[in-house]
Amino acid sequence: MTLQGRPVTVVGAGIAGLTTALALAQRGADVTVHERAGAFREVGAGIQISPNAGRVLTALGLDREFTSISAPLSGVQLRNGSDGAEVARLDYARHRPDAQFRSVHRARLVDLLEHAARTAGVSVHLGTEIDNLPTVPLLIGADGLHSRVRTALNGPQRAFFTGHVAWRALIPLEPDAAHRAQVFMAPGRHLVSYPLAHGLRNIVAVEERADWTAEDWVQTDDPDNLRRAFRGFGGPVPGWLARVEQCGLWGLFRHQVAETWQDGARVILGDAAHPTLPFLAQGACMAIEDAWVLAACLAAGPDQSAALVRYQALRRPRAARIVAAANDNARNYHLGGARRGVAHTALRLASAAAPRLLFDRYAWVFDHDPTAISSARIADG
Repeated sequence: MTLQGRPVTVVGAGIAGLTTALALAQRGADVTVHERAGAFREVGAGIQISPNAGRVLTALGLDREFTSISAPLSGVQLRNGSDGAEVARLDYARHRPDAQFRSVHRARLVDLLEHAARTAGVSVHLGTEIDNLPTVPLLIGADGLHSRVRTALNGPQRAFFTGHVAWRALIPLEPDAAHRAQVFMAPGRHLVSYPLAHGLRNIVAVEERADWTAEDWVQTDDPDNLRRAFRGFGGPVPGWLARVEQCGLWGLFRHQVAETWQDGARVILGDAAHPTLPFLAQGACMAIEDAWVLAACLAAGPDQSAALVRYQALRRPRAARIVAAANDNARNYHLGGARRGVAHTALRLASAAAPRLLFDRYAWVFDHDPTAISSARIADG
């Protein structure tokens, strides 16, 4: 095996780093992961895993375990914020009945990946600071938004505030909850909610705001601030927000997709390479895709430099398209005035007369299969 015994150092033990470590260890690499946090923290809340990423988890042998910690999603319902009336619906079950769309608590997925990585022989070190990036045969930067590996490859880069802040919260799931994501849209704000496994409902509420200082999603906020920001919403939203006992708040910043992802000895993936706004539910999915493709490229042959060049060539165009689509959704969810009326009318008509067209708008996201990119094909390509 090309990777048998090859030493690899991964910086970051989140979804990106642990998936990469597992994919490389299963191919024979000797992988060490360093994480500055002293323990796996319960950061974030729910995330959606669409089939493009689910195919990777299946290929890694995690299908049964992942199913046990996640919940199915049958589709996405777009609703008017003020009264909860349906605007449009994307029906996953109807258009892709054999594909798995699921939701999961981020911490449970991290726990699953960490256990699988250790079982595969990965050495995971928590609470380790890497003040100076080590000189090793291969250093993988899965170190997130403030990636030091990205900075080493691209120089200092400044993010800019999008004008959006977001609250995250978890509440108990009502017994008769529909297994779909719901997006409530209003001028200048929107709220997304969907069920998680083990009796939880995930809530993400986004509001336009003029200024913000910190890009950190683990800040806490008074739930009354969340309730005030969305007090004009109807449908089930008031009841959901009444049950929020604690919530996090963070500012959303936009980063450019990194121009340079690798230099032959160092490489980045996930948020370190292409931070993505949470308006297409693809941040974690893209990290999982990256991990598989990077491992497959490295396993294709002994030329590490060529493998990393190929990895960037395969991944950067798709990442850039995903980031752009998420940016577009940020605008579309918050339309006001005449533009809002025109857009919602068009969505209602399309949902009623040509529902497949709505799904097909995003089929390129969900139908992609990273595992179809085999090592042999990469070596030939």
